[in-house]
Amino acid sequence: MYQKVVKRLFDILFSFVWIIILFPVLIIVAIIIKLDSKGPVFYFQRRVAKGNKDFYIYKFRTMRVDADKLGLLTASNRDPRVTKAGYWLRKFKLDELPQLFNILRGQMSFVGPRAEVRRYVDFYSPEQMKVLDVQPGLTDYAVLEYYSKEGEILKNHPHDFEEVYIKVIMVEKNKLNLKYIDEMGFMTDMKIIFRTILKIFGR
Repeated sequence: MYQKVVKRLFDILFSFVWIIILFPVLIIVAIIIKLDSKGPVFYFQRRVAKGNKDFYIYKFRTMRVDADKLGLLTASNRDPRVTKAGYWLRKFKLDELPQLFNILRGQMSFVGPRAEVRRYVDFYSPEQMKVLDVQPGLTDYAVLEYYSKEGEILKNHPHDFEEVYIKVIMVEKNKLNLKYIDEMGFMTDMKIIFRTILKIFGR
């Protein structure tokens, strides 16, 4: 119980602080998206959270309008559905910044298994369903492991990349998600956050 309270207090405090600090960046990114392509600034996608409940994850739009009708996965950042601005937003993970509001609202945490879409959650085994016992997050062991590797793997399977995602990548990610659940704690979260920052800046 104490651990959950500390984790939630950390999420509230730091999401609020970073929203204030990054507010000018959020405005600039929004302007760039509007100038770069037609469509809304934000993209809302239904994901599955703790307790197997759906919620909407917030992102900056990086793809052309209605691109998800052609598939949920992106084989690479060079996918033609990705806008010019979207490529750079994805490269530096700036498209994820609106999720600070998901964290502030209590729908997500800074560290936890990435929330998956319902279509792929339906493939989970009973063991894999354990990842839905905790709050989803921005980053965890699976994010660190597949930070740039996932796109490369999928790019090498242009005709069956969704099957590869479900049978290979998703399985391995869930193993790492379960590892995080076994080890979760304040120091583990701090270690993952620090390593994620280093990943983003290429170290």
